[in-house]
Amino acid sequence: MVGVRGVSGGAATGTGRALRSAGGGFNLGGVPAGVAAAARGVAPAQPIGLLALQEAGPVAERDARARHRGQALLRSLTDLQLALLGGAMDPARLRDLAALVPGEEAADPALAAAMAAIRLRARVELARHGLDAAASPD
Repeated sequence: MVGVRGVSGGAATGTGRALRSAGGGFNLGGVPAGVAAAARGVAPAQPIGLLALQEAGPVAERDARARHRGQALLRSLTDLQLALLGGAMDPARLRDLAALVPGEEAADPALAAAMAAIRLRARVELARHGLDAAASPD
């Protein structure tokens, strides 16, 4: 068997034990005392932070559902517009549009504002064609 040369093993020096016993704990050797003291003052992780991380999942899911509903509303409004331009108004399209108007709010303020504008446009179209749009809270 061939030995490895050029790599030195961890030779014990007396300074490591002296530092450990003198400092009474972990030593950052070479770091100014003010920086080490500031590092010791860092607060531990709080349980509320972990709860906030857990809440991020449902918020993202709620925004995804709102985005999906907004896209469905826009498709339904486009279909309604094409039907009106073609002269073939189908009452089922209006009922489908009315079913999409109510729903949970988005958590993202920009998405919530966009959804409110889309729902308002849908309610205007429903009112124009004599359907009750009172199912929507806004």
